[in-house]
Amino acid sequence: MSGGGSGKLLKIEPWPAEPPRLLEEHVDQLIMYCVQHQASDITLQTDRPAYGEIHGYLYPLTAKPLDPADMNTILTRLYGVDAVAKLAASKDLDLSYEIRLDRFSKVRFRVNMTAIQTKGRDGAQVTMRVMPSVPPTMKDLGIEQEIIDNFSPRQGLICVTGPTGSGKSTLLAAGMRMLIERDGGCGKMLTYEAPIEYTYDAITNPQSLVSQTEIPRHLPNFAAGVRNALRRKPAIILVGESRDRETVAASIEAGQTGHAVYTTAHTMGVASTLRRMVSVFEPGERNERAGALMETLRMIITQALVPRVTGGRVAVREFMVFDDVVREELLDMPQERWSNRVQQMLPDRGQTMQKAAKIAYESGQIDRRHYLILARGSAD
Repeated sequence: MSGGGSGKLLKIEPWPAEPPRLLEEHVDQLIMYCVQHQASDITLQTDRPAYGEIHGYLYPLTAKPLDPADMNTILTRLYGVDAVAKLAASKDLDLSYEIRLDRFSKVRFRVNMTAIQTKGRDGAQVTMRVMPSVPPTMKDLGIEQEIIDNFSPRQGLICVTGPTGSGKSTLLAAGMRMLIERDGGCGKMLTYEAPIEYTYDAITNPQSLVSQTEIPRHLPNFAAGVRNALRRKPAIILVGESRDRETVAASIEAGQTGHAVYTTAHTMGVASTLRRMVSVFEPGERNERAGALMETLRMIITQALVPRVTGGRVAVREFMVFDDVVREELLDMPQERWSNRVQQMLPDRGQTMQKAAKIAYESGQIDRRHYLILARGSAD
């Protein structure tokens, strides 16, 4: 019996080993009970049972609600003794968590901890996304061949964009796997992520050496990560997110100094991404920084996840390749005109979101409503 695809709900019994009081040694057992029932996401919240999202539906997986003492135990187990204090200081926490099953196998999670109010008092919600043990391949994700062909420049910047939960990290992980596994390897690859979602332990190549750093556990921020990378002679640098002036500037510098740099941004559309990356700089330095960005830029990919007609979700992608011809033309005009010109060049130099949505709609993967939403967004 399936869940979201067929519309039939599963019958799942609450955790049979549920103890009267949750202790630290019980936390991993509870989490693995959820995983064994194919939960893609696990939610642990004060005053509510533990929930697993299975085939698109939420199922309670404990018989009794988690009280404040249970939640403190969970927070301490997943993060450490100062988790409660950090949440009380109005900070949400992003981290990765790992359960080792034996010497050779483990289960990894992307975790968010956020303070909430429940029944008139402070509480917490923990959201855990179950991560595959091995990154997918570009073929698994159905990545367009033009993206694959342009994904490994000798140097320069590639930016993957989209809203939260659009699969940016998964796309990048698949790309990194492709680079690691290619003939001749990738050389030294350094990643800076918040948190580390995919690991590459099971992806091996004698000519590939991967080192992953978690922000802010190992270094304070992404800009510090790029500065660190420039002292370590890498061939490839992955920067988890370029969201501020310092990180964008550092990523541009790295791309200019002979490195292939990959990063993400929370923007929608190639033109808006370009506009956003330029706008992080002060007006007085904007033209100079925009020129440096354009000399470095190699490709922008925007991805959105849309409900699939048969259940699950399907990725649709807008992208544009910035080759020498494109860069020279844009550098010859004021940067204020770049967005409009890029929008005009997009159909010939890549793929619009409207075209991607049309392909998905005509192949029966998405319904007409979601096609129109994407097409109108692209037109806007």
